[in-house]
Amino acid sequence: MCSIEPIEAVVIGRNEGARLKACIASLQGQVRRVVYVDSGSADDSAEMAEALGAIVVRLDMSQPFTAARARNAGLAAIGAGTEMVQFADGDCTVQPEWIATAAAFLAAQPEAAVACGRRREEHPEASVYNRLCDREWDTPQGQAAACGGDALIRVAPLRAAGGYREDLIAGEEPELCLRLRRAGWQIWRLDQEMTLHDARMTHFGQWWARSRRAGHAFAEGAALHGKGPEAHWVRETRRALIWGAALPFLILLGLLVTPLAGLLILAYPAQAVRLSRQQGWETALFQVLGKFPEALGAVEFRLRRWSGQRRGLIEYK
Repeated sequence: MCSIEPIEAVVIGRNEGARLKACIASLQGQVRRVVYVDSGSADDSAEMAEALGAIVVRLDMSQPFTAARARNAGLAAIGAGTEMVQFADGDCTVQPEWIATAAAFLAAQPEAAVACGRRREEHPEASVYNRLCDREWDTPQGQAAACGGDALIRVAPLRAAGGYREDLIAGEEPELCLRLRRAGWQIWRLDQEMTLHDARMTHFGQWWARSRRAGHAFAEGAALHGKGPEAHWVRETRRALIWGAALPFLILLGLLVTPLAGLLILAYPAQAVRLSRQQGWETALFQVLGKFPEALGAVEFRLRRWSGQRRGLIEYK
């Protein structure tokens, strides 16, 4: 590992404990400084980060918290002259060669604003939900539409774009990438190991909450940018609402007329069979099942939007 002077890191977290320690340790020697943004931890996360040499920013929790707000606070705290910033969640460790590789790529590609790599789940064997996360992050290499929470980003275009949108409870990274692409910048996913993530999803309720949050993010993203040429998350929102809300409603309505309407429920196993040919049974089954919590999240967003209410975080761990 080697330190690259114009690069710093922003880590966000809350009550991460030993995972935060591992995260900061993985960045030492790869960046000039680590800025840790703490979002109301009840444990000793902030004190531990300070002991490890990180600059600690404690968010004012009297204001609504989002990951986007934490990332912007970290961005505001990085040192003068910083050209690139590595964002990481506190439950991730950054691979030893990642930052040097990604920085070299950005240096050679002046039109690229963001470089991300392969995020892997640390313990995919622990649960089906961890395995689903690992597969979700296995996206194609090359020029991409968006990155996730872990990425190396040029500071200048990030600041010119206004940073992350702080009122989003999820999906802030794709929304930022959309604005960067509209400004003429590129997003790249490299064929390089980037981070190990510790999801710790061990029960169905966690997966359901995470899927519901995704549905909320889809609907909010579509409301913001769906009418643009990218049709941002319009398809994802439509699929969730059709499979998770409209079809169940149609089946229940049809049953009032004829019992034969119950046959429409066979559309779900048929869809699972179709998807399984490309993705395997496990992923296909949860993709079909996931449309129900996604639809719930999407409907919740629309209802709150019409009533003028703001949604708090949907946390799964």
